[in-house]
Amino acid sequence: MTTFEDILEEAGAFGRSQMRIVSIFCLVSIPFSFVYVGIVFQGFTPEHWCRDPAVSGIRERCSWSLQDARRATVPLMNSSVGVTYNQCQRLDMDWNATGLTCDNPESELIQAQLSTLPMTGCTDGWEYDYEGRQSFVTEFDLVCADAWYVDMFQAMLSVGFLVGSIAIGYLADKYGRMKSFLMTNFFIGVAGILVATAPNYIALLVFRVLFGFGVKGGWMVGYVLITELVGVEYRRTVGVTYQMFFSLGILILPLLAYFIPNWRWLQVVFTIPYICFLTYYWFIPESPRWLLSQNKRNEALEITKAIAKENKKTLSKNTETLTDENTDSISTASFMDLFKTSKLRKFTFILSFNWFTSAVVYQGLIMRLGILGGNVYVDFLISGIVELPAAFLILLTIERIGRRLPFAAANIVAGAACLITAFIPDSMFWLKSAVACVGRLGITMAFEMVVFVNTELYPTVIRNLGVSVCSTLCDIGGIIAPFLLYRLAVIWLELPLIIFGSVGLVGGSCVLGLLSHRSMLQYSHRTVGSVV
Repeated sequence: MTTFEDILEEAGAFGRSQMRIVSIFCLVSIPFSFVYVGIVFQGFTPEHWCRDPAVSGIRERCSWSLQDARRATVPLMNSSVGVTYNQCQRLDMDWNATGLTCDNPESELIQAQLSTLPMTGCTDGWEYDYEGRQSFVTEFDLVCADAWYVDMFQAMLSVGFLVGSIAIGYLADKYGRMKSFLMTNFFIGVAGILVATAPNYIALLVFRVLFGFGVKGGWMVGYVLITELVGVEYRRTVGVTYQMFFSLGILILPLLAYFIPNWRWLQVVFTIPYICFLTYYWFIPESPRWLLSQNKRNEALEITKAIAKENKKTLSKNTETLTDENTDSISTASFMDLFKTSKLRKFTFILSFNWFTSAVVYQGLIMRLGILGGNVYVDFLISGIVELPAAFLILLTIERIGRRLPFAAANIVAGAACLITAFIPDSMFWLKSAVACVGRLGITMAFEMVVFVNTELYPTVIRNLGVSVCSTLCDIGGIIAPFLLYRLAVIWLELPLIIFGSVGLVGGSCVLGLLSHRSMLQYSHRTVGSVV
């Protein structure tokens, strides 16, 4: 009996055809990164203070800058980042009746009185030190009491990720990888334009969920498809490369945001690639493995022969008895199989927690760049450059010292770096930035490793189920991360780093409880029979 692996070995386990397909599909990871962390630019909260109609009139008459008017009319207050201008209250007074003149914007008399005058809320909106740019925060005034709505923007994306990855994964198994991928990208195109044209913030959140529903599900389908088209020995390299293009997208994002200052047009740019991906209909074949699982042997053979032809290979094995070696076993998997033995229970809990850890720390560190007060474009670009070595470090280490130690070390380094960064004074800027970059590199490695460690650790019969269940904690972490960052930073700017560091250290310690790679494989094969 001939298996697909036998045929693929003849056709070329990773030949010219697969290289072309993988190269094209890796592009899917680039806009995924735009969507995943685009809130840093789309939801940027600039310096702001209460708008006062009388002050606006004086500023226009005197040709003052926003900063001149703020210095003259906005009182100071203590905050989590030190002494700043009051952002949520203004002085309750008639500025036209004061001694404020065009020639004296910083009147000593007025400055001395600022702290003793009565205060009132921002009833006339806010002024933003964000000239020439617009985020949804500035458009919908999501500051002060409404600042938590910004957290909802990112949380709703993760809600869409959670539901979409499950639903689209089911559709991909039932109707095919490419059909699901194409339908998903059409859906993303529509939802993305709806986000860009949302008339109010409630509509924006609803459309954001729909956008997230398609984006992650489509990305996961692409991951599955390219790994199914190559030989088993190439899956890890292909998977890591696919994720590396996510880091490439991180480098491109600040450049796009710098030249596209309006969040709505930036959203359109995020969406356009997904519409372009519809052209893959003419370039990418269906997964032969999926076709075999659906008893569509002739179609699977035609695609495999086309792959062999492009690879300049010929098929000589008997294809009449071609079967899918996993068809019989996959249908027997159930949720409770993940907890059937003590080791499987341990694997499930440890991997689930590490998916959660990776999402919380990775998202938290990236979104933190938007609240530090520096040049967000430069900071984001530098942090993106730090991510690139992660994939190479993984490929260099895992074959030499196994999976467990690099996986654990990545989490522990990320956690320790977060804790150390929190206590480095701001005056030591470059040291603080360098340690933070080390943490970013560590959590990027951990995030990329949890994907393939999860697939290798479970026996074949429950592998897909195990990845699906454990990775749901990634999206739950994504829902929680913005609230942890933005709400705790109000108390103390470095407090989120304490949480991220603690979570990372616990995650790394748990990984040490996993089996070594050799034991993983032995246990995976030994457990197949006992699970079913």
